[in-house]
Amino acid sequence: MYKKRYILPLFLLLLVSFNKADSAAIDSSDPINFVKISDPLPSWNDGALKKEIIAYITKVTKKGGPDFIPVEDRIATFDNDGTLWAEKPYVQELFAFYRVKKMVEAKPELAQKQPFKAVVEKDKTYFETGGEKALIELVAATHTGMTEDEFEAATKDFFAGAKYPGKNVPIKQIRYQPQLELLNYLRANGFKTFIVTGGTVELVRAISQDFYGIPKDQVVGTSFKYKFDDATNSIQREPALDLLNDKEGKPVGIQLHIGQRPVFACGNEGGAGDLAMLRYSSGSKYPSFQMIVNHNDAAREYSYQEKDNLSLDTAAKYKYHVVSIKDDWKKIFPDK
Repeated sequence: MYKKRYILPLFLLLLVSFNKADSAAIDSSDPINFVKISDPLPSWNDGALKKEIIAYITKVTKKGGPDFIPVEDRIATFDNDGTLWAEKPYVQELFAFYRVKKMVEAKPELAQKQPFKAVVEKDKTYFETGGEKALIELVAATHTGMTEDEFEAATKDFFAGAKYPGKNVPIKQIRYQPQLELLNYLRANGFKTFIVTGGTVELVRAISQDFYGIPKDQVVGTSFKYKFDDATNSIQREPALDLLNDKEGKPVGIQLHIGQRPVFACGNEGGAGDLAMLRYSSGSKYPSFQMIVNHNDAAREYSYQEKDNLSLDTAAKYKYHVVSIKDDWKKIFPDK
């Protein structure tokens, strides 16, 4: 059984809406890997922030310079939802609904059983008033009780056919083109790039290499408890959380998985889930760089802010860099 402190942050995504390599070769056909030598960030507008990013990477990779960072310490961490791809709605939410659909197709009687019935009927009220039990049953049913091989097969099937609500494009096309360029620019300069997400680690691992050029072992995320089943020689996922990789859980996940502070960390404004990761990064013994993506472009992406403005206020307090999607990004999404 989940403890209450784990449940609400992880499952808020279910309440949002029912309506709706590390060293990659340069390849001009691939938005992950393509870098123009003359302009490593072509989808970024030529403003102060772009210059600051380039200046930082230049100074910390200049051998013999006072700010030089050894290659083994060049760790960069990125949140995923709202930082590397769009989060309105969460892809994890879409996957949960996809799993319900598949389960109901296999067992039609589930359509008359809560909480599946609420998903099928798009009954948002049920999850707002039904309490923790409904949420626990739904997520446990859709994300656990299977081997990791079975779960990975389900994720591949989902990503192969899913379209993003409101934009009607494959999930791959809601990645942020400027961030793909930044990831590649960092890697081209000896940085090891990690995804540090509040989403489940297995879901992101299923696409991290293809979508971002980041291998599975460089994904840190919310994880379930596992057990080894000797009879089937497989890993089974149990319906209990091992790590909630959000807010203060992110530095913990980084320490457990990576073992050192990142010198470059990027999150987004919207849920204050990345502030602890940025704060942790700022404690590095090396020059560090923290950045928050501000969703302020309703015309090309979305516009939303925190009611208490905590992320932007914290950025101002600690002098983190703020990405204005409206002003700093020339292009938001890749063409393919």
